[in-house]
Amino acid sequence: MTEHRPLRRERERVRVAIVGTGFSGLGMAIRLKQEGEDDLVLLERAADIGGTWRDNTYPGCRCDVPSHLYSFSFAPNPNWSSTFSPQPEILDYLKDCAERYGVMPHVRFETEVESAAWDAEEERWQIETSNGPLTADVLIAAQGPLSEPSLPEVPGIDSFEGTAFHSAEWDHDHDLTGERVAVVGTGASAIQFVPEIQPKVGSLHVFQRTAPWVIPHRNRPLKGWERALYRLFPPAQLAMRAGIYWARESFALQFRNRAVGKLLERIPLRHLKSQIEDPELRRKLTPDYSLGCKRILPADDWYPALAQPNVEVVTGGVTEIRPHSVVAEDGTEREVDTIIFGTGFHVTDVPIADRISGRDGLTLAEVWQGSMQAYKGTTVAGYPNLFFLVGPNTGLGHTSIVFMIESQIAYVLDALRTMRRSGARTVEVREDAQAAYNAELDRMTEGTVWVSGGCTSYYIDRNGHNSALWPTYTWPFRRRLREFDAAAYALGTRASGPGVERERAAAALA
Repeated sequence: MTEHRPLRRERERVRVAIVGTGFSGLGMAIRLKQEGEDDLVLLERAADIGGTWRDNTYPGCRCDVPSHLYSFSFAPNPNWSSTFSPQPEILDYLKDCAERYGVMPHVRFETEVESAAWDAEEERWQIETSNGPLTADVLIAAQGPLSEPSLPEVPGIDSFEGTAFHSAEWDHDHDLTGERVAVVGTGASAIQFVPEIQPKVGSLHVFQRTAPWVIPHRNRPLKGWERALYRLFPPAQLAMRAGIYWARESFALQFRNRAVGKLLERIPLRHLKSQIEDPELRRKLTPDYSLGCKRILPADDWYPALAQPNVEVVTGGVTEIRPHSVVAEDGTEREVDTIIFGTGFHVTDVPIADRISGRDGLTLAEVWQGSMQAYKGTTVAGYPNLFFLVGPNTGLGHTSIVFMIESQIAYVLDALRTMRRSGARTVEVREDAQAAYNAELDRMTEGTVWVSGGCTSYYIDRNGHNSALWPTYTWPFRRRLREFDAAAYALGTRASGPGVERERAAAALA
């Protein structure tokens, strides 16, 4: 006779749980495995790895950071086809890294984190997922800031009876040929997909709230001899990477020195003048804020696409969407068949903040109140054993985020080594250390173009605070995160036996 037991979802226990499988999640998993840590899982809500490079498949999608720099330092790729990589190649690169370094068996696909709560008694994270519960000693949030598409709060957006989608959720089954199309937004995605769809649509209405600063794109195909050189002599590619890194670092000067930024505005203005002859269209496309206040966009085909007879640039944005039309700020109405939203992501209001509860039972969203804050972009007071990758104030406007990711990974690894050496079960940044660090960030941000350049950008949160960007060069960030600074933390051990309150001690460890 078969015994029938009630179905029960056992709570699996792991040492490390990582949320997300983009650059940061995969990089963290690879480095953990290289250090001998195999008790880990990567929780991925989708059916494949790749993060933003899996999701963003819109026509023309390409990285705007040079290929040699937009890759892991420990896994150079000599086979890039061009100096700025297209989306399919970046996704293939990430998949290759995951396979090569043995990460794939640790990935739990179609497993979304619904909540994560710190269990003070057990001193572990209790995680609820769409595929059942688990508990982890360490939780690493690596979902990234470009993972949740953002739609504008426009009246009637749900009433549209045609086809509508966000650029990060491109509907490849929908044929745009001959259609009347509205594009809402003129950011980094739109300047790539608009030139791709312009030749095939019937009419294209591009709704622009603010004109972006657009610079010439230096992309070119990599020659066969270059790829052969990098394969046969890897130091050559490392040298190229270093050269690109320091060249990109110099770009930060324009953000911190307004006079330099003003001088450099001549480059994109000359680019605009050379590609747009119509004075009225040129006026619409001339930014009214300082260079760098919003993301600077490289493109050679954006302006020519907007100058085509079937394209209209509508300034002022969208005020209403009706079942078959879009209404502009000036009250004019345009009938359209399809709306494509190129309106970015939830960068300063990451949804995972509503799902993570700390020592006091409060979610990160409740604690942050609209302004994300962390220590070194990585740890948050009140949330033991929680580490962020690409956390608050780690975003960039001038160079590769992979550099910041690897800096944070090194810091997390050293934190875990410190815990092992000391026998600590928990590590939690002190509130005073976090407050002092963020006060310093505020001082560093003062006077920069991001807060005084006359624009509204996704860098700045709803409270008017810079909670997204690292406000200076990246090499000081790496220097700060080179070693885990235990003096800024409380490290806790626990006596044996259930229910025993753990001891907490803040001390620098040798």
